[in-house]
Amino acid sequence: MKYDVTIVGGGPSGLMAAISAGEQGAKVLLIDKGDKLGRKLAISGGGRCNVTNRLPIDEIIKHLPGNGRFLYSAFSIFNNEDIIAFFEKLGVELKEEDHGRMFPVSDKAQSVVDALLRRLKELKVEIKTNCPVKDVHYQDNRTSAIELISGEKIHTSAAVIAVGGKSVPHTGSTGDGYPWAEKAGHTITNLFPTEVPITSREPFIKEKTLQGLSLRDISLSVLNPKGKPLVTHKMDMIFTHFGISGPAVLRCSQFVVKAKEKWKLDEVTMNLDALPEKKEEPLFQEISALIKSEPKKAVKNILKGLLPERYLLFLLEVSEIDANEQGAVISHEKIRTFVKNIKQFQFEVNGTLPLEKAFVTGGGVSIKEIEPQTLASKLMDGLYFCGEILDIHGYTGGYNITSALVTGRLAGKNAAEFALSR
Repeated sequence: MKYDVTIVGGGPSGLMAAISAGEQGAKVLLIDKGDKLGRKLAISGGGRCNVTNRLPIDEIIKHLPGNGRFLYSAFSIFNNEDIIAFFEKLGVELKEEDHGRMFPVSDKAQSVVDALLRRLKELKVEIKTNCPVKDVHYQDNRTSAIELISGEKIHTSAAVIAVGGKSVPHTGSTGDGYPWAEKAGHTITNLFPTEVPITSREPFIKEKTLQGLSLRDISLSVLNPKGKPLVTHKMDMIFTHFGISGPAVLRCSQFVVKAKEKWKLDEVTMNLDALPEKKEEPLFQEISALIKSEPKKAVKNILKGLLPERYLLFLLEVSEIDANEQGAVISHEKIRTFVKNIKQFQFEVNGTLPLEKAFVTGGGVSIKEIEPQTLASKLMDGLYFCGEILDIHGYTGGYNITSALVTGRLAGKNAAEFALSR
């Protein structure tokens, strides 16, 4: 049996590629090694599926720090507003939440997956699940066949590789596509975990002093060896038994990995500002006045409500202030140190959890070898890539899925046009 287009991988980009190819009138086969399609979609956004983000294109690109600029061409053809229209046409009503995140009104990721599967059925796209692919074959500098583990060879005019990266392996992303890309002459850039919790060997982490404590709207920075911020994110975070996690931490994680690599560091310094809305000097004056107004009270009671209690007691201890001491006996120097710790609590981190524990894979098929408007390989005719296998990565919040759907849309459409023109 010969197909016009064969898509390997049934995640967000693969499903979109299959629909896009089918809409061009091509004979399409979608292969996935798992028992069901859309497994990553079904768990995304905490099971609610954050299908895209409604921020302006420039903002979306900023939220894709891993080569997001490559997508400018693609966005000029199919963008986040087109994704919204696409799903609404399929009968999936969407709603906008904080920071432009778009979710189905049903709050169920499965409703998104079901709509995509219905569309595949309408387009008569053939689907093979439980079919691991062994290899992709090329002949005379063009794609010729897909070989399954079973030994079966599927002849195809074009192939779209949409197998994801190496993160969240239980959904089927286990790095299968990299050898097929290398075989076609492609470069795989260094793979690393992004959107992943950060680890630390600090005594307060090892002793679980703050384990389980969440801090809201803090400002977290990754510092270079000269103490200057490489990146700063103002969001929430949580202390864990191995280090730190939460939205601000996930966004900082790739910068920890890159700093370690760039400066050959064992540890990277992070800076935590617990009250980013307040400047240091006015905060010092405010706290000094509070202490002065109730000199007989224990300092922990005077400052109650300034910070979450566990963090307040922790910073008092770090600043060598006895929490039960009366305000009157605390020196100006110690108050200054305490305020500095609120604004600039610095600690060392030694890396992140492994790639398998990350939400997103950094690195992948080099974008220098991919046509930005078609997602075609520059090195092999009839070969297309989309989604997380590409060296494009972003923060959580609908940005990676936007990249997957946009690249999938263009890869599928152009693979079909290539196959049908032959």
